Amino acid sequence: MLEYSERPWGSYQVLHTSGSAQVKEIKVKAGARLSYQTHQKRAEHWFIVKGPAVITIDGETKTLAQGDSVDIGIGVAHRMAAPATNDVVFIEVQTGTYFGEDDIVRLEDDFGRN
Repeated sequence: MLEYSERPWGSYQVLHTSGSAQVKEIKVKAGARLSYQTHQKRAEHWFIVKGPAVITIDGETKTLAQGDSVDIGIGVAHRMAAPATNDVVFIEVQTGTYFGEDDIVRLEDDFGRN
């Protein structure tokens, strides 16, 4: 395992990393959500493995089913949430020039992080 991290909303595991891409499996607990955030050095592609999932991109919220996917460009505000009824699992493919956790600008956060 390359990296595994528990978070207040669930967990993630890095599956692959290279100079131009990183792939994570992310699990969001039922009723939890990630911070509403942007990145300055990476874009993301989300593929829903277990859903449904509630996503917000640039203020627009919609529900994605298992097998659905969405692209998030560099600098675009985004959030993933799990409904109260089910966990969400998704694969995140990051592309760009830097993949560190410090490339997160949190616009809103349920856990008081900035």
